[in-house]
Amino acid sequence: MLKLLALKDAYLNNEEGATAIEYGLIAAGIAIAIVAVVFTLGDEIEATFTDVETAVAGR
Repeated sequence: MLKLLALKDAYLNNEEGATAIEYGLIAAGIAIAIVAVVFTLGDEIEATFTDVETAVAGR
């Protein structure tokens, strides 16, 4: 009976899944930040690359 109680306590104190969830939330937050920056600055970045492409092609 004591072994069963010890297994229950070990199961309840196991936090391995919590760490994986935390890393997943951090990765999701970073992905959302990247998407927000791309949508906000996308046209400006595209214009900059087009200017660079034109300058390199003109040489």
